Amino acid sequence: MSESETENRIPPKKARSRSRMSIDDKTNKTLKDLDVKTPEAIGELFAELSLALDSERQHLIGEGASDDHERAQKVKALRDRWLARKGGQVSLIDENWLKKAPKELKPTVGRAFNQLRQQSASVETEQLLQDVPIRGSATAHPETTKAEFGVGRPSVDITLPGYRRPLGSIHPVTRVMREIEDIFLGLGFSIESGPEVESVYYSFDALNIPESHPARDEWDTLYVNSETVLRPHTSPVQIRAMKKHGAPLYILCPGKAYRHDNPDSTHATMFHQVEGLAVDTDITFADLKGTLEYFAKKFFGDKIKTNFSPSFFPFTEPSGELVISCVFCGGEGCRVCKESGWVEVMGCGMVHPEVLRHGGIDPERYSGWAFGLGVERFAMMKYDINDIQLFHQGDVRFLEQF
Repeated sequence: MSESETENRIPPKKARSRSRMSIDDKTNKTLKDLDVKTPEAIGELFAELSLALDSERQHLIGEGASDDHERAQKVKALRDRWLARKGGQVSLIDENWLKKAPKELKPTVGRAFNQLRQQSASVETEQLLQDVPIRGSATAHPETTKAEFGVGRPSVDITLPGYRRPLGSIHPVTRVMREIEDIFLGLGFSIESGPEVESVYYSFDALNIPESHPARDEWDTLYVNSETVLRPHTSPVQIRAMKKHGAPLYILCPGKAYRHDNPDSTHATMFHQVEGLAVDTDITFADLKGTLEYFAKKFFGDKIKTNFSPSFFPFTEPSGELVISCVFCGGEGCRVCKESGWVEVMGCGMVHPEVLRHGGIDPERYSGWAFGLGVERFAMMKYDINDIQLFHQGDVRFLEQF
């Protein structure tokens, strides 16, 4: 064997060091620290985690418990080791591996992480309480067969109390959306809804978004086919409402929207929007400013200050952005507002005449204004939440706080 062949058979120093680490050592480091640079190495790493999870679960089931109290303690210990919100193995993998993975490896890490997260359901408390036996108990295994007990069905003590499932609560996104709706319903607006699978015409053409606009690229919008998309915003509802009701019109358009975004702490492929539209005679930008200032103070509190800065949107002209004094520092400057004291919260502007025409309304007679905001972002600001993905993971530990 040549010298070069001998060197190729010796694992790299970092790989040898990684193989001697415990699971806890690895999940407390980033992929860069572990020198994991290829999809193959990621697969090996997650395979090791999957094997460890299953091994620890099987060990607990094989060991059993002496009574209900010991079983509850052991079940909680294993569940918290893997699923605790802070310090659990799954949370550490999300924080140290997935969120800090290089861009080119993030899809591979994400797929492997989702598989591990699905597997981790096997160490949820309710599942483990059913699987972990009490030593010497005739009811240790619900799957007890006729051969073991001489009966045709599992032995169950029907005098024991059943599991009490706690009552749920309103999801924070739903809670915030209802609060926004209530404010505008009090101003005389009505609620409109529309289809989530929408035509290209209503999503773009009718909103004065030309074919050359980047929003029409398949990397920004989820296309069903060349003429159909998952709506990237709730603006198509405005066109449909104008055609249906005509003017004057005061509507709020809440609902889901979809974008071709890579999920992270501030982006999600599905999110919720609320858009507002007012069309009438003699509508001016002053009406828009007054309405949004009233809304901001009702939602965030009377101490909130508002300001408008110019911007550009193809469906409004002139266009602007509403900025409010930072709700976290009171306008003094912090990390969230980048020391400026102000936070941009929504886009707005006077409805473009072409958009009114597509809605069947004469722009020579009527004018209007519109705005759009992200519900998850408002919820994150209201409840001081730093990761948008928490809204959609269905984690009861997070949701029960609301």
